[in-house]
This record gives sequence, structure tokens and C-alpha cells, in this order.
Amino acid sequence: QVQLVESGGGLVQAGDSLRLSCAASGRPVNSYTMSWFRQTPGKEREFVAGITWNSGRTDYANAVEGRFTISRDNAKSMVYLQMNSLKPEDTAVYYCALYWKLIVTIPVEANEYVYWGQGTQVTVSS
Repeated sequence: QVQLVESGGGLVQAGDSLRLSCAASGRPVNSYTMSWFRQTPGKEREFVAGITWNSGRTDYANAVEGRFTISRDNAKSMVYLQMNSLKPEDTAVYYCALYWKLIVTIPVEANEYVYWGQGTQVTVSS
């Protein structure tokens, strides 16, 4: 089993920055793609950003491209999401997810991911 714990969410104003962190434990995750998703009430969970096991490739949703940066520190089993120039429409619960297959790809469908964190709330006021 793998446990994922997100942190770093909060209430900020439009234009501010936040850095989300995801700590993995239980089993080694260094060989697997990890991603961030977000969800608002009544909507499907949507892909935000993903990173392959060696950081060789990243992928972003169009809505966050150029503002968000995903990174990972395999020595610490951590994944990060640096969010700059935040907008009210970025308000959501943000989830860390682990793609539990040894394939170098970044799925954008939530049902491809096996392990999930509990989520951290990000609220951006206008």
C-alpha cells in the first residue's frame, strides 16, 4: 500500500502563489508517474499536471500551462506543485495521485490512477 498526503493549500488572493506538497510513504514510488488533479463540487476530477519517474517529462492542463510547475524529489519521495499567478477559477480541492504502472507515460484520466491523497483545499479570492 502507498499513502499520499498533500499539504500546502490555503486561502490566497488572485495573483498570489502557493506551493503544494505531496509526501509518499509505504512503498517506493520513485519508478512511477505522479500527478496532480483538482476537483470542484459537482464536477469531475480533472488533470492538472503530471511528471514521469525521472522528471524527464512533464505535462500540464491548458488552463495552468505557464503558471504551474510540477516537480519531484525522489530522494524524499515528494512531489510538488508550484502555483503562480493564481486565479479564482483555480479554486478547488487538489489531489496527488500515483500511476501504479511501470510505463513512462502521464495519463490524464483519473481512473488510471490507483493511489490518491486526501486532498488539500485551495481557495483563490478575487
